[in-house]
Amino acid sequence: MRAKPRLREAIDLLYSRGIASTETYTHLLLECVRFNDVNQAKRLQTHMEIHLYQPNSTFIHNRLLHVYAKSGESSLAQKLFDKMPQRDIFSYNALLSAYSKSGFVEDMTVLFHRMPCRDPVSYNTVISGLVGGGCLREAFDVFVGMQREGFEGTDYTYVSLLNACTKLLDLERGKQIHGRLVVCDYRGSAFIWNALSDLYAKCGAIDHARWLFDRMDNRNIVSWNSIISGYLRNGQPERCLELFHEMRVSGLMPDQVTVSNVLGAYFQTGRVDDASNMFRAIKGKADKVCWTTMIAGSVQNGREEGALMLFCEMLRENVRPDSFAISVAVSACAKLASMCDGEIIHGISVHIGIEHDLLVSSSLVDMYSKCGNTEDAWVVFKAMPTRNVVSWNSMIVGYAQNGKDSEALGLYAKMLEQNYKPDDITFVGVLSACNHAGLVKQGEEIFGSISKEHGLTPTTDHYACMINLLGRSGYIDKAVDLIRGMPHKPNSLIWSTLLSVCSVKCDIENGEMAARQLFELEPLNAGPYVMLSNMYAACGRWKDVALIRSLMKNKSVKKFAAYSWIEIDNLIHKFVSEDRLHPESKQIYEELDKIIMKLQQAGFTPNVNLVLHDVRQEEKFESICYHSEKLALAFGLLKKPNSVSPIRIMKNLRVCDDCHVFMKFVSKELIGEGKCIFLQYVKSQGNWTWIPDKNYALKQKGHLPQGRSSSFIDPVLVDSLSLLVTAWHLNARVVSARQECLRGENCDDVKGNVVSFLRASIF
Repeated sequence: MRAKPRLREAIDLLYSRGIASTETYTHLLLECVRFNDVNQAKRLQTHMEIHLYQPNSTFIHNRLLHVYAKSGESSLAQKLFDKMPQRDIFSYNALLSAYSKSGFVEDMTVLFHRMPCRDPVSYNTVISGLVGGGCLREAFDVFVGMQREGFEGTDYTYVSLLNACTKLLDLERGKQIHGRLVVCDYRGSAFIWNALSDLYAKCGAIDHARWLFDRMDNRNIVSWNSIISGYLRNGQPERCLELFHEMRVSGLMPDQVTVSNVLGAYFQTGRVDDASNMFRAIKGKADKVCWTTMIAGSVQNGREEGALMLFCEMLRENVRPDSFAISVAVSACAKLASMCDGEIIHGISVHIGIEHDLLVSSSLVDMYSKCGNTEDAWVVFKAMPTRNVVSWNSMIVGYAQNGKDSEALGLYAKMLEQNYKPDDITFVGVLSACNHAGLVKQGEEIFGSISKEHGLTPTTDHYACMINLLGRSGYIDKAVDLIRGMPHKPNSLIWSTLLSVCSVKCDIENGEMAARQLFELEPLNAGPYVMLSNMYAACGRWKDVALIRSLMKNKSVKKFAAYSWIEIDNLIHKFVSEDRLHPESKQIYEELDKIIMKLQQAGFTPNVNLVLHDVRQEEKFESICYHSEKLALAFGLLKKPNSVSPIRIMKNLRVCDDCHVFMKFVSKELIGEGKCIFLQYVKSQGNWTWIPDKNYALKQKGHLPQGRSSSFIDPVLVDSLSLLVTAWHLNARVVSARQECLRGENCDDVKGNVVSFLRASIF
């Protein structure tokens, strides 16, 4: 333990005396090599230069070069190399290594071609450097030159070349190298066979990888990790778990890579609890990859709340999230439509300096859009230094989802102008925009261009968009013809889209046809039964309604209740239709009755025809007026009468036509231009349970404790992070107001100061 401090003390002592002998310099330098102590090596070199010491051979200078190269100090190595009165092959190889480790591929290549002579180490260093620097094909050219000079490849040569084949996914070239090894009867070490196994696995030839693995005599942890990750990558998580158990039986302990792969396998097979148990067992030792795997797996399995709690724990454990972890956490917020948590994570991304990362920015655009905040989504999109198709798709789809059809179509035109190639998701967003705007001709042109101009094959989603567009525009027969002309068999999405259109247009004949198809494809899905029943009820065919309900009962088809929720002061409040359980229900109903009365005076009439029950008009009126989203709105206005922020209401099912018109009237007649209502449809993936406690908060089984706030991120972080996000948004959107508030101070300076302070204080 004291050896390294003693080295420093020895060199301190050297400085107190004059020039030393060659033996002393050599001994001290070998100690620097032993401890890889670049600082003491620099001091030793300085001492020799001060006393004009010139070694008789290259040994001392070469050892100095070795220390600098190993530490990646290419500039120090270059300066020393230039000063050396004489050089040998070791000198050149050491500088090549320094360039290779620093990623200076061009300097390395120039030096390599200037070398008076080369050996296998020279070639191996350059091949490794080229592969590491992404110059993969050039690495093969150097290998050819190595063979021409009569040098045989070594373990390092073949491992580098196989890694290049893996990066290129060039299985054929990899097989050629494998064949060369077999023909030459080259035994090699575990490194080569691990690289071969990894190549086959990543190129999809998992059976070949397993064949190699089974015949390896000297397996190590890398061997097991390679084949386990190979099965995971090739969609065989069960085989991955089997191998993990074999590995444990063999007595080999897993490392972080093993754990990350096994966690991924558990999530792919839906064994979330097993993944959680394994993670808890190694939590204190978990690295960034394991944490990120847990967060991503939770989101993939519909446990977004758990993902955000894990993200919070990750921060508490001082594990710095990377761009992938941030983007996954943001996607969890998007699925929950939780802009509060999304803004906090946005702030964290600014803290650690990755807010402009392509992955992070695209996920932020998607999150803000799904929360109805297209203004902030556009701010993030505009600030992106670089964009790809995913970025454009996020913004186009975001506009389309929020009814900003002209903006979506305009952005699509701009995307084409900038020579970005649209993909399947792009056309889903664009066709959805045409659907909302009723642009039949433009929609047909865009649909036709998918194959004619862009060389893509229309997907089921594209057909569904066109069926919706044609049907809602009154061309149901054309929609049916489009279905009959599909190159593949229509699935449930196609038939449910047609059924929805027929329901709106009261087309019983085509609606019955679509429903029959859905009864076969999804016999336990309540949607088609309910929709067809409602169509019969709208026509007064009550016997058919009873028949459908009887059919649902016989098949044990269950209908899910509609509910809405609203966030007030970081607490979520849930409502169902005609809900009387809320502690403030009396005040809510009084507020809603006042709203309805004012709207009726402004021309609004509740559409009782949408109540598809054989009851009196008075009962229909009460039923339509007290839908869950209307109760949530009344509660929001009751609690925040003077707030200028948008009123955000989430719902697990689609909003009915009457509530849609009702919200429009409220926005126009009661709220005005300073505020808007945002009603978001969120697909319910959890088992929601009502907890009528004093906070009337919503909890989800196994995730939210009673009275839990709606934010899943650590409250300690909220204030500072919200401050940063607010500063960022104000600087981007309301510059003049910000400048007035700050008495003329430069907004960029203020933002920079806040960012610098918070980055330094947290990470």
